[in-house]
Amino acid sequence: MAEERRLIMLPGPTNVPDRVMRAMLKPVINHRGPEFSALLDRVSEALKYVFETNQDVYVLTSSGTGAVECAISNVIDPGDKVIVPVFGYFSERLKEKVTRHGGKVVELPIEWGNAPTAKQIEDIVKKEKDVKLIAVVHNETSTGATVRELPEMGEIAVEKDVLLMADSISILGGDYLPVDEWDIDLCVAGSQKCLACPPGLAMVSVGKRAWEKIEKKTVKPPYYFDLISIRDHASRKETPFTPAISLYYALEESLKMIQEEGLEKRYHRHAKCAQAFYTALDALELKPYPAENVRSNTVIAVNVPQGIDGARIREVMAERYKVVIAGGLGKIRQKIIRIGCMGIVTEAEVLTTINALENALADLKHPIKIGAGIEAARQVFQ
Repeated sequence: MAEERRLIMLPGPTNVPDRVMRAMLKPVINHRGPEFSALLDRVSEALKYVFETNQDVYVLTSSGTGAVECAISNVIDPGDKVIVPVFGYFSERLKEKVTRHGGKVVELPIEWGNAPTAKQIEDIVKKEKDVKLIAVVHNETSTGATVRELPEMGEIAVEKDVLLMADSISILGGDYLPVDEWDIDLCVAGSQKCLACPPGLAMVSVGKRAWEKIEKKTVKPPYYFDLISIRDHASRKETPFTPAISLYYALEESLKMIQEEGLEKRYHRHAKCAQAFYTALDALELKPYPAENVRSNTVIAVNVPQGIDGARIREVMAERYKVVIAGGLGKIRQKIIRIGCMGIVTEAEVLTTINALENALADLKHPIKIGAGIEAARQVFQ
């Protein structure tokens, strides 16, 4: 009996195109041989297109969390001041990573559902002396809030001679992110989000200013995440350790698909799908969790209606309507549901998800006008 397939509308991992899955069927090759060197070279160059950078981009066989730890551990020494806006579950984790590597966190607390502004960052930089790094979760996956003033933060970082690191795991490839133009010194992404690739790979771009700090570090980073070692091996078109070869093939194929579509069209598609989701939620009288001016185009976070169990919404959607979405994280675990709007998402996936949500709410006796969300979303696409 064939395994039942469901539509995966999580904020990662996301649906993976068949051609990307088939790419992993290629034979395993010698990771110290010329075939892998050529594969690594092709993938690295294609990633520069997606990151919109002329700087170095490296692939790590790790989760996105590993790449964030790689970036942090390579540019801070014990006692270095690091500004971390905390406005969700993943920015809390970012703060913990900085602390574990000896950094002195200068926390900017933000109410969950909102996002930090450039003015708030500038005020802290002016107040604090010797800040070494601004570490920002670009798209807070736990709340569906995007930092829209990242370009201005890049300008502040350059002006004040401070590094800027962006955790863009759940947004790169799904929304506008020109790394060089925005002066982002370290940018991190993951394979299983907007790149529409299976989980297991992460990427980090490293700019010239970041290299200056890395080369002067007094405490060595973790052995596995040593960027100088990674750079040295990359110069020979190798990786320091055994890479996930099959996933590299998958990533190459997903990057080909992105280049075939074009970044501008891809961003427009994600934005249109997000608009359809938000318009449908409004028609269904469901309230998005984040403030309107920071709502993400890749993660749709929705308040659970009063009197309804969010876990039951997800259960009914998955079991009866074959659409898988996520719950909340941290202190809002029970308060919201989250829908991924990323990767290969189109009108078909959006309408299928809204239909499942409408019917699940109706099954749970929540007063709702069946079809209102579908019709509202349809108008956006028309």
